[in-house]
Amino acid sequence: MIEYDLKKNNNKKNVKAYGKYYAKPHISETVDLDELADHMHGHNSPFSAGTIKGILIDAVTHIKELLLMGKNVKLDNLAIFYISIKNKMGAENADDFNVSKNIEGVRMKARATGDFRSVNLNLDANLKKYGAKKKKSSTTTDSETTTPSGDTGKSDSGSGSNTNPGSDSESDGLE
Repeated sequence: MIEYDLKKNNNKKNVKAYGKYYAKPHISETVDLDELADHMHGHNSPFSAGTIKGILIDAVTHIKELLLMGKNVKLDNLAIFYISIKNKMGAENADDFNVSKNIEGVRMKARATGDFRSVNLNLDANLKKYGAKKKKSSTTTDSETTTPSGDTGKSDSGSGSNTNPGSDSESDGLE
């Protein structure tokens, strides 16, 4: 179940979205490697939580190593991890380009793949307004769960895509 909060867009640069309300996920906690390993072990895994944690730690270390070698790393049905370069400014010509002057740094990014692509997540996601209590009614309200396509969340299907302007960027103006 994904709970969401409503946030007002205060980014005046985005005229279509300014002053409108958009849903943002309400994150109740962040799960670390220990908790992830325990969770995986609790799903009838033949491996101990310690073994799972060790594998995850090694995976993180080696993903970073491969990324720093200029390779992308694909974990099927999760994401393709890759490096991007954040530029400070462009150089007037190729001869004037200088790494320390023109590059601010590198970032690790991830692009969803397989089961984690938006089209697939929309089928599995059930949304509920954070803090809303379930009401007994025959129509859908903010307190009921729905899928991104507007289904009531009572079946395993759904579809749709996020078409809200400014709802996915890092600096979307939402408070």
